[in-house]
Amino acid sequence: MRLFPALAFVHRWLGIAGAWLFLVWFASGIVMIYARMPALDPGERLRRLPDLDFDSATVTPAEAAHAVGLGPDRLRIGMLGDRPVYRFAEGPRWTTVFADDGRPLESLPHEQALEIASGFAPEHAATTHAAGALSEPDQWTLQSRALLPMHEIDLGDAARSVLYVSQRTGEPVLETRRSSRLAGYAGPVLHWLYFTPLRRHGSLWARLVFWLAVAGSAISLSGLALGLWRFSLRRRYRLGGTTRRSPYSGWVRWHHYAGLVFGTVTFTWVFSGALSLEPWDWQPGTSPTVAQTTGAAGGALRLDAFDLPAIRAATVALESSFPVKELDAIQLLGAPYLLAHRAPAPERPRGRLTSPNAFLSPVQPFEHRLVSLAVGPSALVLERLDDSILMAAAAAAMPGAEIVTADLLTAHDAYYYDREDPRPLPILRVRYSDPADTALYFDPSRGLIVHREERLTRVNRWLYHGLHSLDLPGLYGRRPTWDLVVILLSLGGLALAATTLVPGWRRLTARRRGPP
Repeated sequence: MRLFPALAFVHRWLGIAGAWLFLVWFASGIVMIYARMPALDPGERLRRLPDLDFDSATVTPAEAAHAVGLGPDRLRIGMLGDRPVYRFAEGPRWTTVFADDGRPLESLPHEQALEIASGFAPEHAATTHAAGALSEPDQWTLQSRALLPMHEIDLGDAARSVLYVSQRTGEPVLETRRSSRLAGYAGPVLHWLYFTPLRRHGSLWARLVFWLAVAGSAISLSGLALGLWRFSLRRRYRLGGTTRRSPYSGWVRWHHYAGLVFGTVTFTWVFSGALSLEPWDWQPGTSPTVAQTTGAAGGALRLDAFDLPAIRAATVALESSFPVKELDAIQLLGAPYLLAHRAPAPERPRGRLTSPNAFLSPVQPFEHRLVSLAVGPSALVLERLDDSILMAAAAAAMPGAEIVTADLLTAHDAYYYDREDPRPLPILRVRYSDPADTALYFDPSRGLIVHREERLTRVNRWLYHGLHSLDLPGLYGRRPTWDLVVILLSLGGLALAATTLVPGWRRLTARRRGPP
């Protein structure tokens, strides 16, 4: 009985303070089922890129990187206007060098940014105009800081589209529309408290959201304990001449019943939301480590293997399959490859993008070809890599661990999956005997490690993705069933929070007035 007053105090006052936050979380969570932050659709971007014309290139990638003092771990070959360029990434930082004269892109005047935008969206060339320049992130470029500074280009269309052109890469990197901005505010900005002045201070934002989620967990858990404690199956409470299962009346009674029904899922959602911030770095993430990618690649990226004749031969070989827009340099066991994706048809529907930088990934859900450059003066187009090469790369990725199993998956498993199925299949899953119980997923058609699982990431998969996104087997792949379940539970959470507003206001105003 001594515990009851303490629980009631914590639940009452934290609940009054946090009710509006719960309302925002649940309402914005419904929006996030269908919308995320604005992004440039990778398919539309690829389709609108100019065809690769490498004839004027006179400088090799190795010479270009050496001239600007780079030791890059990523190379993309594309066009900037009518000139071929190398786009190097060293960590998160991108640098662009012209392939025809070896000079870096040091600045991008707004006139040139307008030309790039007009070439990208020629249907709006007559109305395109400069809207500003960014050296610091705005609301929509917080996740794209490595591509700053940028030019904002207003396309002047009915959708009120704004195209962001990076001065680092000389290419469009983000598109926002009036509808995507509204959805972005109503969904992720509110749900993540992703307001620009706060999010610019990353550590402060992360600590604030984490401790708010901890407070929300305390509200939910204390409410569950109180609700179960005060609920009576025998109707032992007498109010207004009738016996009831709840000792409360009015709004508080409805809050009691809503908590009994939806309190558990509210707690698991808030608790798992705290885990999304990866407190104390308790789980290592699902991207392969630098050591694993470097081991499978056979060392650092050897740019000297990508000479001009090889790049031209690869472009010619690929053009028999589809027009080449961009090439990605891939290295596996020291051997050089170039990867190209076919631009999708214009009628392809725009997918829901989980990251504004999705277009930068070398793994896109489009038809693609891998070209081997290690065959002399010609280039060999591959549908997929040989199993022997993949297994050798798998051994090199984890040289100190024995391979336990290697399975070619033709369907997603419980850890490598996506509801909308853009992740590539088939995939080679290799499990190792190391202490972390590592599994690496190799894409046979691209020569890349696309996913990693360890013992702690598997725990996180269920504690975070399972509880927060309801990514549960038998449910997450079934839409609209999953949508209906999440919306119903979210509406229950909204009801749970809304039923506290009137009682909370009455208690606050009563305390302000004081006793009569």
